[in-house]
Amino acid sequence: MTVESSFVPFPSELIIPPAAILASQGEMNIFLVIIFGVIGSLLGAIINYILAFYFGRAIVYKIADHKISKFLLINSKKVARAEKFFLKYGNISTLVGRLVPVVRQLISLPAGFAKMNFKSFIWYTFLGSSIWVTILAILGYAFGANLELIIKYYHQVSLIFIILAAVLAFAVIIKNKNKKVKRP
Repeated sequence: MTVESSFVPFPSELIIPPAAILASQGEMNIFLVIIFGVIGSLLGAIINYILAFYFGRAIVYKIADHKISKFLLINSKKVARAEKFFLKYGNISTLVGRLVPVVRQLISLPAGFAKMNFKSFIWYTFLGSSIWVTILAILGYAFGANLELIIKYYHQVSLIFIILAAVLAFAVIIKNKNKKVKRP
């Protein structure tokens, strides 16, 4: 979770739900999964905050445009989006940003640029990370608790998801066609 919340984009969806599934099977403690998930998120966020606070915008944007950062799916455009989000919504964006994909990993950077009060930063990051990690843990735990039922109805559930995906794809195609027709 520290890696997920720092500059390296590693989805928390690959960490917390599997741990929560193990907790539902008695192999881990769900409360410890949540606690350590939040602690990891805080540590990663602090890394980004300190980087931005002490080195500033210019260095962070330069790092974001480096070859290695592009390999990590980070670029100045994503950093700028997180900064714009922060500037638009103020300190509360640190909390809300923890719930938004892509922004979640980068929202600490504009907080550092703006020299946000560290105690406020920690508080809002803690709240947002707690909400996100708890949601993922509950979903993973529920999935793990119903694993036998899911396996039993796997084919039916798969068929439903395939149909939903096809309907969604069809709707997107129709929407794009309508946009093209309306343009002169």
